[in-house]
Amino acid sequence: MQHRPFRALDRSVSEIGVGTWQLGSEWAHVEDGEALAILDAAHAAGIDFFDTADIYGAGRSESLVGAFLRRATPRPVVATKLGRRADPGWPQNFTLPVMRAHVEDSLRRLGVDALDLLQLHCVPPAELVRGEVFAHLRQLQDEGKIRAFGASVESVAEARTCLLQEGLASLQVIFNVLRQTPAEALLAEAERRGVAVIVRLPLASGLLADKFTVDTVFGPDDHRAFNRGGKVFHAGETFAGLPYEQGLALVAELRGHVPAGWSMADFAQRWILDHAAVTTVITGCSRREHAPANASASSLPPLSARVHDELRAWWRERVRPAIAGND
Repeated sequence: MQHRPFRALDRSVSEIGVGTWQLGSEWAHVEDGEALAILDAAHAAGIDFFDTADIYGAGRSESLVGAFLRRATPRPVVATKLGRRADPGWPQNFTLPVMRAHVEDSLRRLGVDALDLLQLHCVPPAELVRGEVFAHLRQLQDEGKIRAFGASVESVAEARTCLLQEGLASLQVIFNVLRQTPAEALLAEAERRGVAVIVRLPLASGLLADKFTVDTVFGPDDHRAFNRGGKVFHAGETFAGLPYEQGLALVAELRGHVPAGWSMADFAQRWILDHAAVTTVITGCSRREHAPANASASSLPPLSARVHDELRAWWRERVRPAIAGND
């Protein structure tokens, strides 16, 4: 496993991390024992960056990560998020007393004295522009409750707003071969400012695992069923904002670019890692064997400049016009 600097934490982290939305969700149906086995397998594969959030399973994901932390040596970095809890909900969630209370809940569930990284969790753009939430994060940092803070955002415009904030440690963005805007409009500026880039949805909700067909059925509580086209939350969170059937067709067009012996998931993660400004890629795992398979992308050789040029042109012509939502 290769590592990259995370400047605000004064350490390096694994190029491949683990996202744990599915471990707290009803739609993935991961039992506690399997969830802990997934986290253990990831750590054994050299992964030392784990991303969670207070709303994943109403705290279940954080509690599972906390149980894992109690036996994980050496200790990995854990990033969590706040801002989307229903108690008390918006806009009270963005006041200092509520943020402090939510942080204390996360500290308890994770079993730590201070959060390594606390991220705003896709909060309304107007709150980012007002900026008070960042002042509150700096206050929580001064109190020793968090070591660093960042923001998980849904669009490049939101990311740019966050980059103006003093002390910002990281940006978590949607970035994959089907959703390439950050490469053109964000990564260089984040790198110039020393802000870590955490990539989520590297496989575009599983499209880029190339295991789905038009006959694949997703359960009614799975966002891949109820959020198509952004019906419930941001379109980019599900299938990169593409209509499902069109996404399948576009993935089929990618197969000719996948090197012999690689899986589509290998190819998709390697494509992201070839961007030097990326710090870590938080790929989800719903089974323990996924963790070492994902980790192996770090050891693959970079794709050629020719392939990157071809994929950039392909995206501009074939993919971007079909994407829904502000990217």
